[in-house]
Amino acid sequence: MSAFNLISQSNLFKINYYKKSENVYNSANVMQGRIKKRYDFTGKQRFVAVPISFSGGVGSGVLPTANPANYEGAVITAKKVYAVCAVDRETIKASQGNEGAFVEATKETVQKTVEAHMRNCSRILFGDGSGILGLGLAAGANVAGTGTAVAPYIVEITSVGFVDANWEENDLVQVNVNGAVETTLLTISSVDLTNRKISLVGTSTRLAALTGANPFSATDSLVMQGSYNLDPIGLKKVKDFSVAATGSLYNIPFQRRWSMFVKDANGAGLVTDLMNNVMLQVEKRSGKTPNMIVTSYEQYQKLLDQIEDHKRYSLPARAADLKGVLSFTGLEFMSINGPVGVFIDRFCRKDEMWFINDSYIEVHHRPGFGWFDDDGTVFLRAASSDQYEARYGGYYENFITPTFHGCLTGLAV
Repeated sequence: MSAFNLISQSNLFKINYYKKSENVYNSANVMQGRIKKRYDFTGKQRFVAVPISFSGGVGSGVLPTANPANYEGAVITAKKVYAVCAVDRETIKASQGNEGAFVEATKETVQKTVEAHMRNCSRILFGDGSGILGLGLAAGANVAGTGTAVAPYIVEITSVGFVDANWEENDLVQVNVNGAVETTLLTISSVDLTNRKISLVGTSTRLAALTGANPFSATDSLVMQGSYNLDPIGLKKVKDFSVAATGSLYNIPFQRRWSMFVKDANGAGLVTDLMNNVMLQVEKRSGKTPNMIVTSYEQYQKLLDQIEDHKRYSLPARAADLKGVLSFTGLEFMSINGPVGVFIDRFCRKDEMWFINDSYIEVHHRPGFGWFDDDGTVFLRAASSDQYEARYGGYYENFITPTFHGCLTGLAV
């Protein structure tokens, strides 16, 4: 009688959970469910020709002179994005001869790993590529604690751009001191969202120096482990580029037809006039009306308070094999070209509302995205512990054409 071995385990894992993992990745939330995904990104970089103007000469009375369109070349470079899980060898051995128990244990590990990866991808999509979760607050409370489980470091994060969903217990983070990232990892032990205080367990030279003497500086930040300036490009990066009106995005310099419309509400409350303005400006600039609106819980609540007839809008997932399986439901906002769904994303900043044309956001993956099984097995023996490790993810970049989207920012919270 043969023993329950690593190869058998791997096969069971792939048969039962591979497709489910793919479905979770493609449908965990409305943005990820709707944006296009490609898995054919090969070569060092991907070059995408982008038309910046109309082509052809026009005129009346005499035959006009031809005039070619202007094209720019967007350059896409893949970024490494991973999720890792580990299974104790004793747990595997304890489940020998009881396949049902093993399947249930694996199911939990698989689901949580893919969900963690999906959460990170959503964070990235609304981020700026920096990997920064939050900045320090110069006028905040002094850093407290010693970094132990009993007395963790406690740091206060600024309210500017603070996103509740960025902070999860047990995530590993690093301290970034004005661009210099400490190599040591800190575990988030608890999160006080009301006061924006993060408790951290581990070793940090910077936090030890600040303890009891100074607050977490405005030039300091906490970043997702290993991610500083290595995240794929996100919506905030496109917005900041458009507001700055300088620099380049995907190797294309800022220009009128390569920028996003951004409306600063300057602290005003959400009203339909502001929403109409952004919708119309995006269509005016691009010729396309946004087909979905994504916002925070705070702004969604304000919109609910204004709409007496809470019409619902059902938006199917984009992937062909998911149609009929699930859809996303949100409020209905009537644009000049018909109804547009309004949806919540917990990674959207509290003062923002995004007007998205999902046909102009693509995720370019390299082949083989998913569970790493190139050597014939999903679980690999860990080098220095009695565990097996599995890795999920791969290499991709978000390609967001800025002209077809808009952002309403600076709303009252």
